[in-house]
Amino acid sequence: MIPARPLFSHIGQTASPGSGRSWLAIWRDSITDPRELLHLLGLEGQADALLADGDTGFRVRVPRGFVARMQWGDARDPLLTQVLPAAAELLEAPHYSSDPVGDMDARVGTGLLHKYAGRALLIATGSCAIHCRYCFRRHFPYAEETAASGQWREAIDYLRKSADVDEVILSGGDPLSLATPKLAELTRALAEIPHLRRLRIHTRLPIVLPERVDGELLDWLQTIPLPKVMVLHANHANEIDETVAEACQRLRDAGVSLLNQSVLLRGVNDSADALAELSERLIACGILPYYLHQLDRVQGAAHFEVPDAQALALIAQLEARVAGYLVPRLVREVPGASGKRAVRS
Repeated sequence: MIPARPLFSHIGQTASPGSGRSWLAIWRDSITDPRELLHLLGLEGQADALLADGDTGFRVRVPRGFVARMQWGDARDPLLTQVLPAAAELLEAPHYSSDPVGDMDARVGTGLLHKYAGRALLIATGSCAIHCRYCFRRHFPYAEETAASGQWREAIDYLRKSADVDEVILSGGDPLSLATPKLAELTRALAEIPHLRRLRIHTRLPIVLPERVDGELLDWLQTIPLPKVMVLHANHANEIDETVAEACQRLRDAGVSLLNQSVLLRGVNDSADALAELSERLIACGILPYYLHQLDRVQGAAHFEVPDAQALALIAQLEARVAGYLVPRLVREVPGASGKRAVRS
């Protein structure tokens, strides 16, 4: 395995999580003040120019270990760009909405979405370890639409009666932000449904808070009798340091298949160099590049959009540089469609 290289050490003691602390304690110590975030990176003098002048309606949350992977003094750092509230978020953009992928139209129960044949998606929680500014569920009504709030009963009843559903997808929020005993309660119930064949977990925590992959979580994963696929979410190679690589190795040792889906983001990964390095870093950690999503058009995120023509050109450049299995599929989610739709010229 090729080790992921550390980026810098300027703020190591200030921003790193420290050893011997639980993942929950590290999460609770996350940065929630954008000015503190800029201070840690030596950018406090640029705060007025960089930050949104008003309430975006979407709070900041960034684990300190993720901050430690950012480049000191770089206002355009690709990791910082993903989490810093910008003035552009306050602009109303045409054709952008609060529910860009039709989640509410696919609702079949509290916190349960059934969009595609054979698969149902369960909103396990509204909590995330990190608040990404392009999040397509940044306006989602989590207070009313979280399956865990009803002890999973409504979701489990629907799945038990739906013999055509053979795969359950845990999403959110981030399902791994739930306590492990709560996750175990859910998967015990799922394991009793005879027609389920796979469990898929969509999560960003092993990337942004690798301490979450602790002994308790691994023990839980090994007790699940269903085949397990974990779809991670990394957008840039700099997100993957040695702590992330080690966490992914532990997941693989626990029998979890690892895929990655990224979002194509202006100012983050909109170059062939960035995409190629991300794919190489992923495969070095045993993670297969899976999807490269065109931006879901959620209000507040229009400044991240990359035009389709540019996206297709980037994929063509990537195909010329790396092995075919390192080229993710360029897709977009279209409300009401039967699956993710390939972006074509």
